[in-house]
Amino acid sequence: MLKPNLRMKHYYLLFLLIFGWTVSAQNVEIAIILKDADTNLPVEDATVFVLKTKQSLLSNSEGKVTFVLNGSSNIQVTHSSYAKVTVRSSALLKTDNVIYLKSTVNDLDEIIVTKQHPQKILKNLVDNSVKKLTVPARLKVYTREFFKMDGNYTYYNDGLMNFQLFGKDKNFKSNILVEQNRAFGLVYDQINSDVLGYNLNDIMENYYNFKYIDPITDIGGKKKYDYVIKSYSANQDFNIMIVTPIDNTKSLRDDFKIIYDWKKKIIIEINTTVSPTTLSNVKEKKAVGSKNIYKSTFKAIYRLEGENYYLVSSKEEIGFERVEKNKTTDIEVRNYFVTTNFSNQNYSYKESEVFKDKTLYNKKNVILSPYWDISGLSTTDEEQTIINDLQDRKP
Repeated sequence: MLKPNLRMKHYYLLFLLIFGWTVSAQNVEIAIILKDADTNLPVEDATVFVLKTKQSLLSNSEGKVTFVLNGSSNIQVTHSSYAKVTVRSSALLKTDNVIYLKSTVNDLDEIIVTKQHPQKILKNLVDNSVKKLTVPARLKVYTREFFKMDGNYTYYNDGLMNFQLFGKDKNFKSNILVEQNRAFGLVYDQINSDVLGYNLNDIMENYYNFKYIDPITDIGGKKKYDYVIKSYSANQDFNIMIVTPIDNTKSLRDDFKIIYDWKKKIIIEINTTVSPTTLSNVKEKKAVGSKNIYKSTFKAIYRLEGENYYLVSSKEEIGFERVEKNKTTDIEVRNYFVTTNFSNQNYSYKESEVFKDKTLYNKKNVILSPYWDISGLSTTDEEQTIINDLQDRKP
């Protein structure tokens, strides 16, 4: 028979074992790999939404998302080029669960003829989308940025921020509170800070005003672009508007693809890219300080969840050669913006706590927890190697 003190120790150890097992059983880390059902290739930029926690995640270039879940939940996977999939978390038993997505890309999608010019339809879409966006609201946002110069990664930063949105009807404003952030590497003096991705002072206002499609909604857009509307095979409620520069343009103009809900008249996704054909027609600039762009892509995804309509994510990549007095400097910037949680409730803060700088790159590191592990955007193996390398470098 156990003595009282030994019996208490025995019960205590048993309690710890049971408690530890319960916690580990309740809080489960789930990893999902999304792949194309036909090609077996990873699917990037798919939105994974956990219904129980209302958490949004974005698949990386390896098709991977990871998250921690307490209990069970339905998990929705959506992508503009694939059929929507819903799975139950309790059915995900392995560490890396492969989910195959069926492509819905169809080059034979029907062209839709409309009485109104597509640009007019687009303007109405923008106006209605602006009115439908849920404001006031709070967006918890994870940002990530890579900076590359002359072929070498020289700088990295990421951060976790709260955006408090207010205002309406193209008069949106936002206040930012930075919860945590970190930065590694060196930003050279000769590189102007305005090339470092986001200007956080107005980035959310630009997203909520759909400023990135201004070139194709402006009055002169009809003379510079061709507009085509097609049906969307992945969802009968959606259409795709494809807007391309006129042939042989000498200006640097994007190709646009806009997915929208034609019933609710709201924009779901915006894709822009400067095509190789357009780039080849643009005359090279030689003046000191000018930029010769050779790569430019942008993508923004919006989500309609019940009555709430808000930005889910964005991704931007730009590459250019900057002309200097005796040389050219090759610069590439790749950045991500992921809304991990949305709320239509305000939060309390002091005016002194509001972040007012343009970027996070010159803000002192504040690391309270490994927030990047639950950021909503998993790093790829290659990205993690870059981050580790920059972290180990001495300034």
